[in-house]
Amino acid sequence: MIASLAGRVSAHTATGVVVVVGGVGLAVHTTPGTRARLRPGDTAELATSLVVREESLTLYGFESDDERELFELLQTASGVGPKVAQAVLTVHAPDAVRRALATEDLTALTLVPGIGRKGAQRLVLELKDKVGLVGSAPSGTTGSWRDTLADALTGLGWTQSQADEVVVGLAAEHPAATDADVPALLKAALARMAR
Repeated sequence: MIASLAGRVSAHTATGVVVVVGGVGLAVHTTPGTRARLRPGDTAELATSLVVREESLTLYGFESDDERELFELLQTASGVGPKVAQAVLTVHAPDAVRRALATEDLTALTLVPGIGRKGAQRLVLELKDKVGLVGSAPSGTTGSWRDTLADALTGLGWTQSQADEVVVGLAAEHPAATDADVPALLKAALARMAR
């Protein structure tokens, strides 16, 4: 598998960019947002996922390992291929996708072209308990306060999925939280759980 690549962007395509690596131009499918940020002549460093089909090898590129891991996780759901998984990441940031799955926000999921109400329900059913396991910390943070908080909640008797749902919500409300904030965040989590 090709896990990442770094090279010069030589052109935009209808579905992504061409990145020259070692003299070879690689066509990389990206979201429109990623494509817009990569200008010809720029150096690109992308996390990648190679999708192998009988008739093709398609390379998908992402701005972070977190996006790539979520892209791969989405494809484990029934009826979700790489195009739909990429569409999800075009419409929503990774944390918004996790939040939508954890809170069963079908309205947010159906904003994605190709996902109807039944498809959104299937995504929630199949991925809700898995989504907290993939790169739940934003880039540049260790996520250790999240783990500590989730462990505390499960230790108090809540399920892992309940704990993950509350942690995702608190992380969205407190993006700059650190390990020092765990006591206050635990109080806030317990107040949510008591509702």
